[in-house]
Formats: sequence, structure tokens, C-alpha cells
Amino acid sequence: MNHGRVAAVLFDVGGPIDTEVEHERLVDLYMRKALAAEGVHVTGDDFAAAARWAVEAFAPHAYAAIMWRLCSADPALARRVEARFAASSAQRRARRGPLELRSGMAALFESLHERRLKLGLAANQPASVVAELDGFGIGHLFSHREVSGHHGYRKPDVRLFLRACEDLGVEPAATIMVGDRIDNDIVPARLLGMRTVLFRTGRHIEQQPRSADEVPDAEVSDAHELRTALEAMLSG
Repeated sequence: MNHGRVAAVLFDVGGPIDTEVEHERLVDLYMRKALAAEGVHVTGDDFAAAARWAVEAFAPHAYAAIMWRLCSADPALARRVEARFAASSAQRRARRGPLELRSGMAALFESLHERRLKLGLAANQPASVVAELDGFGIGHLFSHREVSGHHGYRKPDVRLFLRACEDLGVEPAATIMVGDRIDNDIVPARLLGMRTVLFRTGRHIEQQPRSADEVPDAEVSDAHELRTALEAMLSG
């Protein structure tokens, strides 16, 4: 596929920007609490196996898939557990606090912005995350500041990516997408002709491509490696 000069970089929030370490710890804790409240008691190994299965199955909603698996595919039980887990959202947010900014990312955004690259968000997040980015002093570096909570499109829906490109005034072929999931980030971005960087981190760190069409242009595991990968794409 022919790519033009890179004009923009889109970033997922959870994973590349927000490490989500405490977030995911609390998610697992409250999922197990919800399961236990409905009489489903699982071991750590049981939970880990269900989490691996959800990732390997490319489940669109990993948390729901984990609970479904641990409820032995009982629809009524799974719905009750999901409802209990959803009700814990505010408590989880309060316990976690603000997003967990990944080391080195703020400096990277500044560098990309100074090079006159257009930066945008491409994330399944509540609209409030933009204010959190502003609180860290990096929100203003993003010209496209919408996430799923603003417009309702959720990855892997390609309309989320197209909306970002339209807002930035760039073509997908002149855009790089940085995300932590093959299914939600790499696949739809590649479908549109974007270059892609897979940030291996978090719950989906072991997710593997199912075909050559799903292989990212680069894989990274920290901000330094991401900077190197982007530099190679920008100079190529």
C-alpha cells in the first residue's frame, strides 16, 4: 500500500498514554466481587485463564467476556454479574484517581507537536478523559480531542478513525495509529490504509495477529521505543 507523507498521529488513551495498572487491578478485583456476590467463586488461575481466553478470542468487550466465561455461559447469571460490576464504576474511579500517565509520553507529544504533526485521540473513553489530559498539561497538544464518549462511535468501528481524520483534515494514508489492541486499533486502522504501531502493554499484551493483514508496522513496549518507531516512519 502506498503511503503519503505522515501528517498526523492518532493515539489510543488506555495503554499508550494511560498505563491503567491500578485501573485494571481494580477491574479484576471488582469483577471477582461481583461474581462472588452471585455465588460464583473462582481461583486466581480460573480468572487468569478466562482473561487469556477473552484476549485470544478477540472479544470486543473483554470484561463482559471474562464474566461470561466464569459464569459458565449462563446468560441470566452473566447479566446479573455484569450489572453488579457496572454499579461499581463510580467506586472504582474514586479509588483509582486520575489516569496513570505513562513516563516519557508528555515529552514525546511535545516533540511531535513541535514538528507540526497533527495529534488526535482515537479511544473508547468517557468524554471526561479530555479534561484529565488537560490536567496533565498535554491536552492542548491534541487537535482532535474527541473520544467515543463524545460521538458514540466505538472501536473497532472505522467511523471513529474517519471522524478523527476528518477533524484533523488529513487522509488515513497520511496517518499513524498507535494503540494496544490488534482487534480494536491495528485491524481497523490498517483497513483504512493507516500505518500502525502496536503498543504491547496491559491486558492485551499477548494478543497475536490472526493473519498477515493484522500485523502492525511496528511493535513497542515503552515511550522510548515508540519515539524510535515513529522517527523511522516519519523519515521513511
